[in-house]
Amino acid sequence: MNKLTVRDQSFSGKRVLMRVDFNVPLAGTAVTDDTRIRAAAPTIKFILEQNPRAVILMSHLGRPKGQRISELSLKPVAPILAELLNREVAFADDCIGDAVRREIERLPEAGVMLLENTRFHAGETSNDPAFAASLAAHGDVFVNDAFGTAHRAHASNVGVSAQMKSVAGLLLEKEINYLSTAIEQPQRPFVAILGGAKVSGKIDVIGALLDKVDKLLIGGGMANTFFAAQGRDMADSLVESDAIPIAHELLAISGEKLVLPIDQRIASAFDNDAETGVVAAADDVPEGWQSLDIGPRTILAFKDELADAKTIVWNGPMGVFELPTFAVGTVAVAQALADLTSKGATTIIGGGDSAAAVEQAGLAGSMSHISTGGGASLELLEGKTLPGLAALTSK
Repeated sequence: MNKLTVRDQSFSGKRVLMRVDFNVPLAGTAVTDDTRIRAAAPTIKFILEQNPRAVILMSHLGRPKGQRISELSLKPVAPILAELLNREVAFADDCIGDAVRREIERLPEAGVMLLENTRFHAGETSNDPAFAASLAAHGDVFVNDAFGTAHRAHASNVGVSAQMKSVAGLLLEKEINYLSTAIEQPQRPFVAILGGAKVSGKIDVIGALLDKVDKLLIGGGMANTFFAAQGRDMADSLVESDAIPIAHELLAISGEKLVLPIDQRIASAFDNDAETGVVAAADDVPEGWQSLDIGPRTILAFKDELADAKTIVWNGPMGVFELPTFAVGTVAVAQALADLTSKGATTIIGGGDSAAAVEQAGLAGSMSHISTGGGASLELLEGKTLPGLAALTSK
């Protein structure tokens, strides 16, 4: 990448303002998945090794829309981070203002502070210059390590970058390197796997990938829309009627690259305990039933398509993996990718539900790279310029 990174910057004696992605799931005040916190730790440790004056961390959590909502406070993150860093992490009740500035001044040398949710202020998502300036006042140099928000032009990434020298953290650098290399210089065969519920959110990425991949495997609910575009009756399965015309166009231009499921696991209701079955073809779904996972023949067919792949990008589950009965296809694909990784293939999981599914299957450690940003990874795969990355200081 042609942007400055933490490797190009000295942090000794400096106040380091760092954008992290601590948009973590909560159950009450308990963090239920600390993946994003752990992902930020290497960059924080890298900076602390250089004896900075202080490290000031900022992040958003959820969508409070400019309101202070106690359930979306970042306070529960501080003790988890403290344990990971093996040092105290102070917490500020706001992210801007004189009181926060005084708390930062009172930090010990190389002290760490986590600021409150940036989205408690409306100026964050509107990229308000005054709000960005208030954030920038906390630091001497800015480090952006939040890939999950790199596709958003917000004050805490783009706005702050306009105010001061800005460099990429180790996580952001890793994300860009993996995803950019996969798209621009993949080892072949290059196979992409796309799933999830809807086609509409992935139309652009499908179009972009068709020009680059050797095969594109489609699973999940989005496959139903492609079947509907072929004129098949999908009974009660999820189908995006508005997306049928574009699905038809994609089928027309894809040739043999686009591979749809052969058989499907169906259910009498959207329920883990519903009556289930497997149909040999998409239009065999009985009236009142719905397709919720790929079937056993499709699993074998997808494994066959992946057998000699050298680069694989996966975004979106193959079925309703949150329900164990319909997680079979997703887990099988995850295991196939883990096996390929062990044989030297590069396997990239594109964040979001795919990352959650791989974690759930206990195979996260068996992948080459798991992205921390679902939306950002999709936009990068589409070939779009990410505002948070573009705003960093160039080499």
